Amino acid sequence: MVQFQSTSVSSGMVMSSQKVFRLISGDYMPLIGYGTFRVRGRALIYEVLDYALEAGYRLIDTAVVYGNEEDIGEALTTLLPKYNLNREDIFITSKLPPNLYGNFEKILDVVQSSLIKLKVQYVDLYLIHWPGQQGKSPQQEDNSIIRSQTWQALIEAKNRGWVRNIGVSNYTVQHMTELLLNNHGVMPVVNQVEWHPLYYQQELLNLCHDNGILLQAYCSLGGTSDSHVLLNDPNVQRVTKNLYKTPAQVLLAWALQQGVGIIPKSLRKEHIIANFNLDFKIPEQDLKILNHLPQKKFAWDPTIVS
Repeated sequence: MVQFQSTSVSSGMVMSSQKVFRLISGDYMPLIGYGTFRVRGRALIYEVLDYALEAGYRLIDTAVVYGNEEDIGEALTTLLPKYNLNREDIFITSKLPPNLYGNFEKILDVVQSSLIKLKVQYVDLYLIHWPGQQGKSPQQEDNSIIRSQTWQALIEAKNRGWVRNIGVSNYTVQHMTELLLNNHGVMPVVNQVEWHPLYYQQELLNLCHDNGILLQAYCSLGGTSDSHVLLNDPNVQRVTKNLYKTPAQVLLAWALQQGVGIIPKSLRKEHIIANFNLDFKIPEQDLKILNHLPQKKFAWDPTIVS
């Protein structure tokens, strides 16, 4: 079962009084992280991470395909001492690019490359970014075999001490069930997926919680190009007015209140701070309203991958 707690210090990690999740491995992972999708450029990365660390964020989410690992590593070499933090106080997530799936040696090479770019000895969490292999049909017959081979390569990276935990991203109930039945002795600790009131995946949430796996949300505020659809939803607006919070804060608190991790992204200091200050509760009747809105997906659809 899932284990949540609110703490100021946990397992050597300075958490700034935020909720954490105890992973199957026993490591603690902050439930609120800073997402860096489409955040690029050394000066910009430094600026937003400076805001985030000052606000209290201790989880940084990136991916090889984001193209910003090196800039994150460069920024942290200066920012960690600035805030009197050690490497152990920060939880770093990166993700494996889909074009390498099934290639054991190249997977190990790219994990090592992530370590070099991030200027760390280990990454706290490494995810399979997508359930299908880039450049091949999502319906190809050997998808499950390739996923299994890829998982075994990440297990090897874990055994070598390069990554502390491994997990997946964009896995559906089908993909998760397959992995749980054939995990080669290592359970996934996280499944990072699109999850918000307009794309509420109750079956997937239940499956993850029942197996002690953290469901972590992206697109919590809607799609990058059309977030106004979710932020301006009349039901979200109504809950917002009742609580005297911003629509973004309501959407993020909605996820946390249901045991889902979040990685909101913003470039503005005031939004970065507000997105971390979520110490309030949404009334049960409002939760139920937000859990039953007409569904709309913003990001790519993994259900097409066999």
